[in-house]
Amino acid sequence: MTITTLSSRELNQDVTRAKKAAKDGPVFITDRGRPAHVLLSIEEYQRLAGMKRNLVDVLSMPGLADIEIEIPRSRALPRVADFE
Repeated sequence: MTITTLSSRELNQDVTRAKKAAKDGPVFITDRGRPAHVLLSIEEYQRLAGMKRNLVDVLSMPGLADIEIEIPRSRALPRVADFE
C-alpha cells in the first residue's frame, strides 16, 4: 500500500492523479500543511466501513453479463403445504 500526500492546491490542479493514487492506497489531502481529508477507493472504503453488498448490487456490476452460470435443477419432490 502506498500513501500519497497532496496539498489542496495539487488536488485541484490534478484530480486524475489523486484518483489514480487512491487505487494504490490512501491519499492524504492537506490544508496549510496539515492533513484535512483522505481520499480512498470505494473498495477500500467499503472494506473499512464493513459494508456488505446485497445480491442485487453484486449482480448489477459491470462485466457480469459475460459470466455463464449453470444452476442444477433440484431433485427434491414438492410437498403439500400444511396451513393448519
